[in-house]
Amino acid sequence: MTAPLPPDARVVVIGTGQGGFQLAASLRQEGFAGSVTLIGEEPGLPYQRPPLSKAYMADGDAERLLLKPAGFYARSALTLIDRTRASRIDRDARTVHTADGAAHPYDHLVLATGARPFRPPVEGLDGPDTVELRTLADAALLRGRLARTRHAIVIGGGFIGLEFAAMARAAGVDVTVLEAAPRLMARALSPALSDWFLAAHRAMGTEVLLGVGVAAVETGQGVRLTDGRTIAGDLILAATGVRPNVELAEEAGLAVQNGVVVDGRLVSADPAISALGDCAAFPLTDGARVRLESVQAAVDHARHIARRLVKGATGDYAAVPWFWSDQGKHKLQIAGLGAGADEVLSLPQSADQPVMLLFRAGQLAAVETVNAPVQHLAARKLIGTPREELEEVGFDLKEALRTTAR
Repeated sequence: MTAPLPPDARVVVIGTGQGGFQLAASLRQEGFAGSVTLIGEEPGLPYQRPPLSKAYMADGDAERLLLKPAGFYARSALTLIDRTRASRIDRDARTVHTADGAAHPYDHLVLATGARPFRPPVEGLDGPDTVELRTLADAALLRGRLARTRHAIVIGGGFIGLEFAAMARAAGVDVTVLEAAPRLMARALSPALSDWFLAAHRAMGTEVLLGVGVAAVETGQGVRLTDGRTIAGDLILAATGVRPNVELAEEAGLAVQNGVVVDGRLVSADPAISALGDCAAFPLTDGARVRLESVQAAVDHARHIARRLVKGATGDYAAVPWFWSDQGKHKLQIAGLGAGADEVLSLPQSADQPVMLLFRAGQLAAVETVNAPVQHLAARKLIGTPREELEEVGFDLKEALRTTAR
């Protein structure tokens, strides 16, 4: 049993994204009366990032993105320090130093530092024609430029790149997606659903090139591929993945392995420091270590840490991960983790509502759905179910859920 923090303890959160915000809000919801300070580099109030590549591109309404209005922080006695970079963690003194010269003592520190866009070493990729999409400022710049763009080139066929591609096509902009892998969203999807989305984006009018490398971005012209071809375009979105922000933790002597290494309770090797969200590398029940780039994981991590700090709750984090992506009219939802799946079963569904069951070692590891929310919700409660139990009910997820409930 982990001892709870005393009522007058000081909690400092580095990072004001959704995970950092949720940690602070959950501490108050759990009844924590001590001080809570959030430190973040971005200006303004914490906001939602997922809509940046979706709804915000359509309406440009930044107010709708806010997680809570300004008054919430005052009412909840939360100290929000924006536009400020945490520069050093002094673990011995339990103090966070910031670039403005201030020092913030803590009894417990939570790292919610997130991740930043990764740009591969491609000539010209840092030029004026290239933009990225991670922050509200990025999205505002991209939205403004999109209004005068004729042909957008997206480097990267992952969630962000494809969400933007669908929005740009809906706005009447010609789009070319360049993906180095042989299929779209290869890290996240089964091959069958990658193929489905390839067909869907081509049906939207997007040109998708797979297995292509980018040799250079040529300002004012477009992109030169490694095979010598040139793709003309006046806006280039670099959607080439992210890397966790772990430098502060590493400089403080914490273990880093594709993220800040934490145990099942999301605590680092220093018992006074926890980590959550995109920057945390935590163990699964099978012992494998994973880092999830998911808002829902960050929110669930935050709630788990808050309960532990306030209630002294025992037990490891074990929530089923789930993800979503809105690409045009197609809502992709994933429950579980399909990595290492040894069988993929496509359920008999209408063509515009595919459902894929992914099995690993005889158990349901993940379910992928498009425009099928009922099946997705059922799947989130069935992850880990033996294959034979699902086969007994004809792989009907709703029936399987009723059976297990009895």
